[in-house]
Amino acid sequence: MMQEYETLRRLVTEAEEDVAKAVGGNKAAGTRVRKKMQEIKSAAQDVRKKILEGRDGEGGTPAAGGGGDAGGGTAPEA
Repeated sequence: MMQEYETLRRLVTEAEEDVAKAVGGNKAAGTRVRKKMQEIKSAAQDVRKKILEGRDGEGGTPAAGGGGDAGGGTAPEA
């Protein structure tokens, strides 16, 4: 998992300079930032998968106990 996290950190660091340029109005830098954000999104998903693999591999069954990563939740009472 550390390799995936380090990749994510590297991508964020690489985007830093272009983010500053994009904020300053540089349209080409904005395009590069949007492209890098897609890479960051993918890298973050990789980290998330590794975390889940580690959690599920800690013994017991992954479905037991529910866990809060499925999304859903409960509807508020009216």
